[in-house]
Amino acid sequence: MDRRSFLTKGAVGGVAAAAASTLAAPAYAQGNRTLTLVTTWGRGLAGVHDAAQRCADSITAMTDGQLTVDLKAAGELVGAFEVFDAVTSGQADMYHGADYYFVGQHPAYAFFTSVPFGMTAQELNNWYYYGGGMEYHDQLGQIFGLKSFLGGNTGAQAGGWFRKEIAGPEDFQGLKFRMPGLGGQALGKLGASVQNLPGAEVYQALASGAIDGTEWIGPWADEKAGFQEITKFYYAAGFHEPGAGLSLAMNRDVYDSLTPAQQKIYETAAGEANINNLSMFLANNSSALDRLIAGGVKVLEFPDSVWDAFGAASKETLDQYMDDSLFAEIRASAEGSMMSSASWMSKSEGKYTAERTRVMG
Repeated sequence: MDRRSFLTKGAVGGVAAAAASTLAAPAYAQGNRTLTLVTTWGRGLAGVHDAAQRCADSITAMTDGQLTVDLKAAGELVGAFEVFDAVTSGQADMYHGADYYFVGQHPAYAFFTSVPFGMTAQELNNWYYYGGGMEYHDQLGQIFGLKSFLGGNTGAQAGGWFRKEIAGPEDFQGLKFRMPGLGGQALGKLGASVQNLPGAEVYQALASGAIDGTEWIGPWADEKAGFQEITKFYYAAGFHEPGAGLSLAMNRDVYDSLTPAQQKIYETAAGEANINNLSMFLANNSSALDRLIAGGVKVLEFPDSVWDAFGAASKETLDQYMDDSLFAEIRASAEGSMMSSASWMSKSEGKYTAERTRVMG
């Protein structure tokens, strides 16, 4: 082929490609729109509802009202655990929640909230933004017609509230305990009768005796929920959620109808809420813990035998899903990133904070 022929055919091909591109351009929805955001949170639940409201307000503000996000708390449009189906079916446009509530849809969703003995908040962010986690979140979303991003984080969650002290693994036998996700499944392997209750229902269940104990989040959110009014035994460190991520998810058809600028605003609002929410929890937890202690709460640690039992049950829980190739792939990615992050962080920040406590008091 001579040069003139190549250029002529190339030009014709370029015109054809341009025409095809024009024909294939997506049809973006025009004018101002209201998007309905449903959540897994009762209205006013400290920290988690705040994260959802921040996402809604940020999208509305950054689009100058082209997109107005109308937040419906749990029970106002659909129930807390119905938000996933509401968004995938198109009944609602978006949800904000903890994706481990939806392990029944796919067990790998747990990695985008927390798995037992999993990642801290910083380790989760490292994996999500720089280790492939965001891409895996999107891969799961494509299966169910969602476009999801992390949109909050509680930090390390407490071991929970109990009516009596836990002396050994045998004390979980028959214990009626609220704990969602794979952590709850692990606790079930120790003989606990595990309940998965929406946050807004936990206080009443504990007060009525329907459950013997519960985990929720940490000192600030737990104090706001009022659990200290019912029991005074509080375990500060837990195995189940060392850095619980929250998610903002949008129906994929709705997402595809947004302009590129609106799509970026949606992503940015979620990312900003992710960082802000973690700081909100961590900034409030210490003072709340001081108030709980002053009010008579006894802060405890699980004995080593219980931690060992937690570890064995957690490994068994994670291993039972390894026949699912996507779960196995996401687990390998998450754990590889976690080990890489921990290797440096333990030598730098971990060593520094230990020495700061020793030297400075």
